[in-house]
Amino acid sequence: MIKQYVSDLQEIDEKQVALVGGKGAHLGGLSRIEGIRVPGGFCVTTDAFRRIMAEAPSIDDRLDQLSRLSPDDQEAIRTLSARIRRTIEGVAIPGDLAAAITRALTRFGEQTAYAVRSSATAEDLPTASFAGQQDTYLNVVGPTAILQHVSRCWASLFTERAVTYRQRNGIDHRTVHMAVVVQQMVFPHAAGILFTADPVTGNRKVSTVDAGFGLGEALVSGLVNPDVFTVRHDEVVAKAVAAKQLAVEALPDGGTREVAIEARRQERPALTDAQVVQLVQLGRRIEAHFGRPQDIEWCLTDDGFRIVQSRPITTLFPVPEAGDQENHVYVSVGHGQMMTDPMKPLGLSMWQLTAMVPMHEAGGRLFVDVTRRLASPSSRAGLLDVLGRGDPLIRDALETVLDRDDFVPSLPDAGPGGPPAGGAPAPVGTDPAIVSELIKRSQESIAALERDIRTKTGPALFDFLLEAFEEHKRALADPLSMQAITAGMEATWWLNDKLQEWLGEKNAADTLTLSAPDNVTSEMGLALLDVADVIRPHPEVVAFLQDVEGEDLSDELAKLAGGAEARDAIESYLDRYGMRCVGEIDITRPRWRERPGTLVPVILDNVRNFGPGAAERRFEEGRQRAWEKEQDVLSRLRALPDGGEKADEAKRMIDRVRTFIGYREYPKYGIVSRYFVYKQALMAEAERLVRAGVVSEREDVFHLTFQEFRDAVRAQRVDGRLIEQRKEAFRSYHALTPPRVLTSDGEAVTGAYRREDVPDGSLVGLPVSAGTVEGRARVVLDMADADLEEGDILVTTFTDPSWSPLFVGAAGLVTEVGGLMTHGAVIAREYGLPAVVGVEQATRLIRDGQRIRVHGTDGYVEILP
Repeated sequence: MIKQYVSDLQEIDEKQVALVGGKGAHLGGLSRIEGIRVPGGFCVTTDAFRRIMAEAPSIDDRLDQLSRLSPDDQEAIRTLSARIRRTIEGVAIPGDLAAAITRALTRFGEQTAYAVRSSATAEDLPTASFAGQQDTYLNVVGPTAILQHVSRCWASLFTERAVTYRQRNGIDHRTVHMAVVVQQMVFPHAAGILFTADPVTGNRKVSTVDAGFGLGEALVSGLVNPDVFTVRHDEVVAKAVAAKQLAVEALPDGGTREVAIEARRQERPALTDAQVVQLVQLGRRIEAHFGRPQDIEWCLTDDGFRIVQSRPITTLFPVPEAGDQENHVYVSVGHGQMMTDPMKPLGLSMWQLTAMVPMHEAGGRLFVDVTRRLASPSSRAGLLDVLGRGDPLIRDALETVLDRDDFVPSLPDAGPGGPPAGGAPAPVGTDPAIVSELIKRSQESIAALERDIRTKTGPALFDFLLEAFEEHKRALADPLSMQAITAGMEATWWLNDKLQEWLGEKNAADTLTLSAPDNVTSEMGLALLDVADVIRPHPEVVAFLQDVEGEDLSDELAKLAGGAEARDAIESYLDRYGMRCVGEIDITRPRWRERPGTLVPVILDNVRNFGPGAAERRFEEGRQRAWEKEQDVLSRLRALPDGGEKADEAKRMIDRVRTFIGYREYPKYGIVSRYFVYKQALMAEAERLVRAGVVSEREDVFHLTFQEFRDAVRAQRVDGRLIEQRKEAFRSYHALTPPRVLTSDGEAVTGAYRREDVPDGSLVGLPVSAGTVEGRARVVLDMADADLEEGDILVTTFTDPSWSPLFVGAAGLVTEVGGLMTHGAVIAREYGLPAVVGVEQATRLIRDGQRIRVHGTDGYVEILP
């Protein structure tokens, strides 16, 4: 096969990333867009890079060493990557390769000044821009210097920053190759960056332009602050002109230098408004060509703009597809479900098929379109009230959108999204038998599902599941179930509002709901304490669990003294709770029954931190505290004017909240129980596809939607490329932060608490469980890595029900995501843990091991010295 060492930019298009790298492919694509002027040049291809790497066989061993390093081992990465760079730069460029590069130079002039720029095959891609990871050299003159700088660009594939980035993102160093762009220099009056979408808010209808005098290097390096222009609808709507004291200019014999800008020009805009609008129009043309928002480097010369680079803006959160040109407002499902991680396609489609309202996918997450409910004044008030009680940041973000009069059109109350005919259902009576009946119904429905699904395989299974999904939704919409949930929440709100009004006491319901009956999630945490009680007396079992690897605990465990009892206790726990896991709304996540080893660290924490009988003792202590709080509240109310009436009303609400608040957790338990039944049947089908050679491993089906999985079973065929594309997309979604509220313009609207009653420097959040606690922060991003000791405060991103076993060992809770009635908040109140949720960037701002004080009553966290 003939190697192609050099390729002219005019011959390249954006499909040739493997040959010329991301930057080269984008420049080739740019040069083909009508009206876009790109400086001429050529690419030294990846074939040339492979030739150089083959000349240095010692690199292979070093790449092996590099792949074994942790991305956090910066010293080792720094040392090893420097050796690799020195090796590459030390390789003499073979004569035929050097001749090919020199011949290409003659087309533009050997003594012309060039920019020599790296272009890696994993650079400037739709899912990872790698901006600034490798090297660029400006104003390079002469063949000798060009060849020297091409070698430096090859070596820059192994800068410390580039290596660390690939390590963190799971990119194999051997799969990335380096091309080099050699491009005629432009000597501009001004240069800078154009973002065709707002890089901060994500708004696709807003462009921003950063501009400075001279070469763009002054801005990129941070040497000067740029002028910043904001453009919307071809109009400059905001600008900030900086005092630009320095510029970078090219030297006649090569290289660059910093020069002072004369005082009279320093505060002059680098571009006129008309030039800014013209540049943005060029940017929109480039964006249309590549099909996504772009980060564009530009230069302005005497005869107009030159574009020297364009890459996708990879940090923008995708916008759900609406299929129309109307404005839409979306609210995150993940923030309400306590699971903001990306979901795989099968998980997304299964949740959509079993949800009570239409949901839209973007960035591996789900969103609900609330535009119509916001448009009608009557439904708007109810929506804002419900969402605001759960998460004030969502309410504030929605109100921010509503304040823009032109975005959400107002509909009459009788229009779509108005209140349903007949009004709200009548409230249910305070009767514990209602909860017992609802739980019985759920258990019977799941038992019927388990019985009926056993005989279903192939296409018949998928037909059966579509019918089962309708039963699933019918169970969720059970009016009695909705009445019971609503009764518990409304009683909580009533108690908090009235007892603060009458007694001046905040969040009194938090104590009144301790150890409420029928809370399956809090029972799950306490039940793991009972498992620890069985294991604790047997040192061999404890030692075995401390060293165990893998997921099959039963065989080896049973051979130890006390092992059979320990195995039975774990099995019994899994029989009741094994369908749960972190991120359980995604059916593709491994359940505890599938990976029981996930629970081992928590069991061992319970063995170490608690004594026998802790579950029963804690539950009884909570029940006693709630009873004492009830007596205290009623006594104080009776001492008030009209106190007898107030006390009677409060007593009715206390009985009501204790009757129904525990049931709040049961519907989710029922959903996840059904999900595990679905999953077991679907994985059996996946296994049949593996045996038939349709997919290479069972988990490949996780990257198909339910309908695509169904089609694959029917046709016994699947598009392997689609699965690989979906895997790559899923990996990229982990780098995206899902917004609570997202508009169809792409704007991630960030709400604020707007509070002035917290100390300076405190982290503000939502108070969801009363009390104040001080202790060591344990920042835990993965439940399997938790190692809590007595008095530790759990700090994490979100806590769905599967985290509740950790709550029994924590002294307090801080999360980035959460609301008043989300699962973590409910269980924190059940266990009496002071908790603040919705603390933005808590896991970044609080360091593991720091001492913090959690103010669960007032909703803020102090980081202590």
